[in-house]
Amino acid sequence: MLPPSSAFFLFFVLLCCSAFNPIKGPSGGYGPVLEEQPQNTLFPEGSEEPLTLACRARAIPSATYRWKLNGTDLNLSANSSYQLVGGNLAVSNPIPSKHTGTYQCVASNERGTVLSNEASLRFGYLHEFPSEERDTVKTTEGWGVILPCNPPQHYPGLSYRWLLDEFPVFLPTDSRRFVSQVTGNLYIARTDVQDEGGYSCLTTSHIAFTTKSVYSSFTQLSITPEAEPRLYAPSIKVRFPAETYTLSRQSVTLECFAFGNPVPRIRWRKVDTSQSPQWFASDPVLHIESVNFEDDGTYECEAENSKGRDTYQGRVIVQAQPEWLQIISDTEAKIGSDLLWNCAASGKPRPTIRWLKNGKSLTSQARNEVSNGQLKITNLNLEDSGMYQCVAGNKHGTIYTSAELNVQAMAPDFRMSPVKPLIPAARGGEIAIHCNPRAAPTPAIVWSKGTELLRNSSRITITANGTLILKNISRVDEGNYTCFAENLMGKSNSTGILSVRAATRITLAPSGCDINEGDSVTLQCHASHDPTMDLTFTWELDGMPINFEKEEEHYQKVSRDESVGDLHIINTKLRHAGKYTCTAQTVVDRAFASASLLVRGPPGPPGGVVARNAKETNIQLSWSRGFDNHNPISRYTVEVKEPEKEEWKKARTDPASVEGNAESALVLGLTPWTEYLFRVVASNILGDGEPSVPSALIRTKEAAPIVAPSGLNGGGGAPNELTINWKPLERQYQHGDGFGYIIAFKRTTEESWQTVKVLGAQSQHFVYRNESIAAYTPFNVMIKAFNQKGEGPYSLEGIVYSAEEEPSVSPSDVKATALSSSEIKVEWKSVATVKGVLLGYEIRYWKAGDKEGAADRVRSESLDTVARVSGLKPNTKYHVTLRAYNRAGTGPPSPIANVTTTKSPPNRPPGNISWTLSRSSVRIKWDPVISMKNESSVTEYKILYRMNSHSTPTLYVTSKTQAELPLPEGANHVTIQLRATGLGGDGEPAEVHIPTNSGTSMMVENSASQTCMTKTVAVLVLIRYLAV
Repeated sequence: MLPPSSAFFLFFVLLCCSAFNPIKGPSGGYGPVLEEQPQNTLFPEGSEEPLTLACRARAIPSATYRWKLNGTDLNLSANSSYQLVGGNLAVSNPIPSKHTGTYQCVASNERGTVLSNEASLRFGYLHEFPSEERDTVKTTEGWGVILPCNPPQHYPGLSYRWLLDEFPVFLPTDSRRFVSQVTGNLYIARTDVQDEGGYSCLTTSHIAFTTKSVYSSFTQLSITPEAEPRLYAPSIKVRFPAETYTLSRQSVTLECFAFGNPVPRIRWRKVDTSQSPQWFASDPVLHIESVNFEDDGTYECEAENSKGRDTYQGRVIVQAQPEWLQIISDTEAKIGSDLLWNCAASGKPRPTIRWLKNGKSLTSQARNEVSNGQLKITNLNLEDSGMYQCVAGNKHGTIYTSAELNVQAMAPDFRMSPVKPLIPAARGGEIAIHCNPRAAPTPAIVWSKGTELLRNSSRITITANGTLILKNISRVDEGNYTCFAENLMGKSNSTGILSVRAATRITLAPSGCDINEGDSVTLQCHASHDPTMDLTFTWELDGMPINFEKEEEHYQKVSRDESVGDLHIINTKLRHAGKYTCTAQTVVDRAFASASLLVRGPPGPPGGVVARNAKETNIQLSWSRGFDNHNPISRYTVEVKEPEKEEWKKARTDPASVEGNAESALVLGLTPWTEYLFRVVASNILGDGEPSVPSALIRTKEAAPIVAPSGLNGGGGAPNELTINWKPLERQYQHGDGFGYIIAFKRTTEESWQTVKVLGAQSQHFVYRNESIAAYTPFNVMIKAFNQKGEGPYSLEGIVYSAEEEPSVSPSDVKATALSSSEIKVEWKSVATVKGVLLGYEIRYWKAGDKEGAADRVRSESLDTVARVSGLKPNTKYHVTLRAYNRAGTGPPSPIANVTTTKSPPNRPPGNISWTLSRSSVRIKWDPVISMKNESSVTEYKILYRMNSHSTPTLYVTSKTQAELPLPEGANHVTIQLRATGLGGDGEPAEVHIPTNSGTSMMVENSASQTCMTKTVAVLVLIRYLAV
């Protein structure tokens, strides 16, 4: 800004000065902006597919391209395997020895040059396994074994599976068998005899658009059988690295597998946490998706079985590729001004930052100052224009951000930002008239009113940036105001007219209020203004505008006319308290008035809840007072929750009632060795407040168990064994680490007890083997829990029997009787005694002439001594034996009983059926049914009789070939099914339909049933009909 005297002189110089040629920056257009860049590429070795590295930039004029390989410009004309297609680099017949490396695209035009990201080209391959036979691997049953894969040369990593004996029989993996995806080796934690066979390692490579698999020659696994494989503690054989490096947002996989008998259980935990380590996975593989820095730390794998445990620890180190926190952007700067650009990037290790101009490195010299993430250029000139890049890199990668600097030189130009043509202002107020021509370098500014040159005074201020400020405006200030601007490139001016209007005034201001939460209130606000202008009202709460759309359920504007802008607040909340400001404004001025609203309500949440001094069953809790919201706090309530549970519960405290002036309490009645969260709720006469933020997780100290396991039972198993079962104690009753069970047992005839410890909280059975244990011997049994702090109480004594013995005697007096052509009845006398619990009887039956090994079996589900066997063949002789059974098995067979099923039932239905109706009965006759040679003789006839279509049918049985059936009054239709029956069962039915209004006798020849009369016979009346 020039001093007033110089500015005045310049004003006249501008009017007289002759024209001269302007100097300008670069003409229209822009430098290259990369829209597509090359990416890291893994290409299958030997593939004939085309290979293209992409590069495309938006630029005016269009960009030209060249490429670098390992930092050196590629001579495309001298190397026929490369071809430039647009900006893309096409590689023909790529081979590792010639084309492997780091590529970078360079895009240029007359505005400047930019470099793309660096992209690596590598070749993937998988060679074949050697053809030599592999040595046989030998081991003893029960021991673990490793079958090495020894994969062939390859890049990059592979996936692994194993074949068993032949392709494509893949070996399933489970808790006993594990295939490492790091080495490809097959691990079997505990071998069984059935594991013997030939094993082949199958490796698969996934490279871009191709997949290739190869497999090794077969390795024979030989296992020596062992009558009783030895039990032994776990030994971890697959260990993840001591240090595993991974990148943020990538995945990481850790492997851990152990040998042992029984097969060990694998579980994981992160040990270096601020909270107590928790077991969180039970699998040989720990896979963490999208790793973040919180996952950095030491991880422990534990293998455990009933014989012991083994552990291993390793560290996961999380690092990160560079990422931009602040980038540079295209900038237009005036000639002679200064430029300051900043860029910043995150990453681990911390990225280093360098600067490029048009693809070449920038260093601190002359007017340039380069300081890590900052570039400063002083006294800009036109040669400083160009493309700039900030480059951040660490060992995990390099990133680029680009921007164009356009240094400009131009005469003042008001076309884009003229002085406002009409400038309204309020009487007595203040107005700022801006003068912002586009110019480079910054022009000198002079203001005039009409022909009067304006200077700084008590009412007039011309700021350093050329803004004209008028204060205490009156009517005499109305008129034309002109801004004159000049620099070495030229001059220009712009004019606006100032119009003075009446000022806006608040006539009724809002007043302060004191209300309770949930009440409603109206804050009044009225104003006067210049009638030629529109008046609007706005409201603020503590300096922030009120969003009436978002808060429409609480805030409403009340406006009876233009001069009224009242605010109605409905169902007030605590957040609505504060300073309310009403602003009445026109386009030229504004007036405002404020008032405070006090809202009383329940207390706010207490702060700083801290749990400390944890004991076995109590914890000391402290907090700080929250806002009382203008009503004294009367009491506090402590709530407690375990992390895995959803519901908060009221805690028992000392003192029992926590007064409002307290800031601590002792929480009682907690469970030992349990993690808890605590929160505190404050209350006053208006209600309960919001709960505090929960405390940090805290665990009570360990203590000896106080609860005995339940569900004590047992029995079964092999001879000479006592099997004891129980229900494992839940976590909340374990009270400490090193948890297990103590079993006490003795024969009921003995005095002294034997005890044994069983490790593991999830253990639920124990087997005691001794050759002296007789079958089904009763034992007194008790159980209690223990941990590293001590032992709990014993459970009540229970009786558990040793393993049962198969019944030694067979059922007697077995008789079999034919009931029909497909069913027999078997009767016997029960077995007197067994060493165990008799569960029932097993019937075995087979056709005469067949072998007993082909017998069918039926087991009774009770101790009844009679049973029926159905589904047999007609007129067939069967052999039948019985055996008693219990949980140990079946006893010896009874002597064979023979039975022959009857012939098949008469198949033909009765024929020549006729009937005669009377007022009270229907008489029916039919021809007798003559059985075939292979059918049983007819003994009786069955008549299923139904009146009307929906009545309940009635069954009549007769040995005659005629019957008289009752016909109640009102029946209009009769349906009859008639069939012959014999020892073999019922034959096919004949069905007749008789309308009761026919009054005549009719004849039906061989009428056969098409459908059953009903699915259920509700009332079955069996009558021996002896009609004449």
